[in-house]
Amino acid sequence: MDDSYRASLDYLYSLQLFGIKLGLQNIRELLARIGNPQQQLRIVHIAGTNGKGSTAAALANIFEAAGIPAGLYSSPHLHSFTERIRVATRQIDEAEVVALIEELRPHAEELRTTFFEFTTALALLHFQRSGVPWVILEVGLGGRLDATNAVTPELCLITPIARDHSLYLGNSPAEVAAEKAGIFKPGVPVISARQTPDVLQVLRAQAAELQLPLQVAGEAYHWQSAEGQFSFCAEDVELADLRPKLVGVHQHQNLALALAAAVALRKAGLELPDAALRQGVERVRWPGRLEWLADDVLLDGAHNPAGAQVLADHLARLGLKKLHLLVGMKADKQADEILKLLLPFAAHLYATRPPVDDAVDPAALVALARSSGVSATVCESPESALAAAFQARRPGEVLLVAGSLFLVAEVRGLLLPAGGCLSISD
Repeated sequence: MDDSYRASLDYLYSLQLFGIKLGLQNIRELLARIGNPQQQLRIVHIAGTNGKGSTAAALANIFEAAGIPAGLYSSPHLHSFTERIRVATRQIDEAEVVALIEELRPHAEELRTTFFEFTTALALLHFQRSGVPWVILEVGLGGRLDATNAVTPELCLITPIARDHSLYLGNSPAEVAAEKAGIFKPGVPVISARQTPDVLQVLRAQAAELQLPLQVAGEAYHWQSAEGQFSFCAEDVELADLRPKLVGVHQHQNLALALAAAVALRKAGLELPDAALRQGVERVRWPGRLEWLADDVLLDGAHNPAGAQVLADHLARLGLKKLHLLVGMKADKQADEILKLLLPFAAHLYATRPPVDDAVDPAALVALARSSGVSATVCESPESALAAAFQARRPGEVLLVAGSLFLVAEVRGLLLPAGGCLSISD
């Protein structure tokens, strides 16, 4: 990392001091000042609680397999800021980040933009100047007031919705769904993954109000899963024996949503042959989510109860028990609900703080574990927690790292050689 790139990132991250500021006035003004680059892009907008990143990465790989360059904007990153902004699945160059930050900075300082507002504008400007015809845009938080909602897409996707970020989005899945459905635009088609009845009711009501077509999993498209493979069908498309690299049958739902999006875009005139659909979902990688590393280490960014349930189901299918569980969480998460799902699989808990400003006290996590009959240890850092787990476990015992994607990134960086690029395509 050279000095100019480090200085540019220092400025960008300093904008986090403005916190989360939901609303569209700032981002609209910032985009207007730089020529409204989003108006020259054809956009697929993705909202939901879990699975947004996997779905977006799969769709980006489908575009790449079809020879259509597409931009991909996702968050957060694991190791490098450049992971957030990709063209044809490849990360933005550090030098380009430096130049764009320098260009946007005067406007951002006048407007007092947040980190995410600035980053969203930076990404859209980069995509427009790169000449990509399509962009896959992942919502950062919620939908209705998220900075990405300043765009008018050609297709919206909704991944599974559950409770998360209650302070900003509401205390029930239906309230969260109302915020996610805020990305709906009049006449713009929407495709949704499977949802609970209360969530689906909210989505249908919003779609009816805006008079837009809503396709729902189990009605407009279907898939059938087996461990390690699945089949997909929608109208005149049937793809059998799909073998993705992504681990977990829950990923089949995310991949099926990406395939349904590709089918819809193909009906709209985009050339996405069956071979590209197959190759895209079979080659996609999304590190940090049910990712196995050497020496029986499993990483998963499960950071809310819905994600923890998916992880617990996967552990049960594999018959994994007596795990060494390394956990750390941000303070705004439902720690008790997450641990309740994971502790039945744990022999010992190593509680630490992820590298965030506001984290759950590890002592509180230890108390929750011990109250459930699981031995537990407070560790001052992810590095010390990792060392303690490695020292305590026996050969063949699995170490699971979960509870925060920031924690997963930290541990992953400790275990793997440093590298500038994180591929999302195998």
